[in-house]
Amino acid sequence: MTQLALSLCLSLSLCLSVFAQEPAAKPGAPAKPGDPAKARAPEVYTNPRSAPNDPRIGLKAGLHDAGEVAFGLVRIATLPKPPGFAPGDAPTAPPDPPAGEVGAARPGRRAPLQQYGSTNSDLAFSGNHLFVGNYNGVNFYDIDNPSQVKLLTSLICPGGQGDVSVYGHLLFMSAEAMNGRVDCGSQGVPVPAGYKPPAGPPPPAPDAPEPPGGRPPRQPPPASSERFRGVRIFDIRDIGRPKQIAAVQTCRGSHTHTLVIDPNDKENLYVYVSGTGLVRQAEEVPACSGGDPSQNPDTALFRIDIIKVPLAHPEKAAIVNSPRIFADAKTGAPNGLWKGGAHGEGSQSTSVTDKCHDITVYSAVGLAAGACSGNGILLDIADPRNPKRLDAVSDPNYAFWHSASFNNDGTKVLFTDEWGGGAQPRCRATDPMHWGANAIFTLENRKLKLASYYKMPAAQTESENCVAHNGSLIPVPGRDLMVQAWYQGGVSILDFTDPARPFEVAYFDRGPIDGGKRVLGGQWSTYWYNGYIYGAEIARGVDVFKLVPSQFLTQGEIDAANQVHFDELNVQNQPKIKWPANAIVARAYIDQLERSGALAAPRIAALHAGLSSAATRRALATELERDAAAAKSPADAQRMKALAGIFATLASGRR
Repeated sequence: MTQLALSLCLSLSLCLSVFAQEPAAKPGAPAKPGDPAKARAPEVYTNPRSAPNDPRIGLKAGLHDAGEVAFGLVRIATLPKPPGFAPGDAPTAPPDPPAGEVGAARPGRRAPLQQYGSTNSDLAFSGNHLFVGNYNGVNFYDIDNPSQVKLLTSLICPGGQGDVSVYGHLLFMSAEAMNGRVDCGSQGVPVPAGYKPPAGPPPPAPDAPEPPGGRPPRQPPPASSERFRGVRIFDIRDIGRPKQIAAVQTCRGSHTHTLVIDPNDKENLYVYVSGTGLVRQAEEVPACSGGDPSQNPDTALFRIDIIKVPLAHPEKAAIVNSPRIFADAKTGAPNGLWKGGAHGEGSQSTSVTDKCHDITVYSAVGLAAGACSGNGILLDIADPRNPKRLDAVSDPNYAFWHSASFNNDGTKVLFTDEWGGGAQPRCRATDPMHWGANAIFTLENRKLKLASYYKMPAAQTESENCVAHNGSLIPVPGRDLMVQAWYQGGVSILDFTDPARPFEVAYFDRGPIDGGKRVLGGQWSTYWYNGYIYGAEIARGVDVFKLVPSQFLTQGEIDAANQVHFDELNVQNQPKIKWPANAIVARAYIDQLERSGALAAPRIAALHAGLSSAATRRALATELERDAAAAKSPADAQRMKALAGIFATLASGRR
């Protein structure tokens, strides 16, 4: 093996193109932790699996000619990955789950996993530009005409999954893998001549459960001043020539990051860094050390890092705090949350809470939701430099808390579970519907209360990696709608307006990339942005979708969603959605009241007529306020109040 190949092997697991494969349960075998066949029943509602005649079942396999089916969505464009990222000219390492994360490779439990080029990952938006993160860098696209997406610039800069965010003329990019270089070079980080990697731990027994805290961590390669793991900052004023202006090193790298805007601080931007990788040696970054906090109180485990970015001088960005957000409230011990392991018979084996995978901030309500390996947590971010934990929840059905989304009112939080690390098939007919799913919580007095689970309902094959992944709200007024990626499970749009009864509204799916073996692919992130849905397809490239009417979504609701425009969108820095008080938005509320049967047909007709007749608007507003007080559901009451406000505004001549 050459020195270069060894360097890549150490940094991106190039020599390990395999992922965990759990052994199938033996017929009649007793239940053990993490056994899907004997999963305990949930105490709340879980949406049912769809019928065997679901058109997503049995689609033809293929990389570029797979069968496709859609409902409520139409695909309007697909653009393949460009040179440097496409098959044949990019590193072919699969994503490397953090040590201890479910899905991390285990000796003795490996199955081949093929990959086509480097993996597309997360998305960010600014104006008419789309930024697509990738394990090999970032691609910049022109989306002025979404049906004709055009590649503008490719930035080759390996270093991990390439999580991206944008703020003004600044682009932020996460780096965590061992091949990341300070100079963005693609040659990897060389190791000393004659270096041999340390032997890994012995393979576990075939049916051994995951031990508390996960398997022993891998050993890092030799320290190097050339290695970069942290958050890069680029100046993109010249979008054809992005320039790296800062590179903030962190002790565990940056798996993901979240931009935080302090409304009381216009001069600085803050970045919450979620590092999930190995702790770096002090020889590489002097302030870093790992280990159990009882033995090393300065350990880089059990914390997040916060970077302060002076907007006038972003090159001076630096870490300003590393809060212990998992600490025990009584003792102050840093490792105060889930210790790792199973919750009992028929439960998942859940990762230890020593890191966050993703944090979503919702500045409009002063809160953040952290998906933190073994727990979902709620944070008060009134002081962004010093977030305070308000609540933490665990779940026996969750393996690895992965991401979070608020609804627009800030009254619900939807968490995802990445059971299997994203590389495994976790949507098979034999997999529990409440494992690898979304968990929907309501917020009551700043505490999280579990309401239900939702999982993409169509059974997928053994060849398709599938589990809950990244999504965003669709701004239909009067409803909580979310479009979500499910890897090779495709795209699913769910309605969680009633948190106790979520259901599917629309979907898009392709057949397996390969019907005979496991291949890494599918949608990593699908986000709504200014009237369209954009998807980062791991193996194929970029997809663009458009909503179309169905019995679950009217054209009036789609038109109202399209009244919302973002100048910039980083989904993990969740924006407050506001709708104009106009007739287009009013029609959406009327459609919803008609669908739910909240108002009789003559009243619905009168409301439509009132949109074109000024004489009755004030009276209609008064009637709707009265109707809201007697509405049978909270959702309909809110719709009536919102519609009353629009009629009152129209009656007054205000806009």
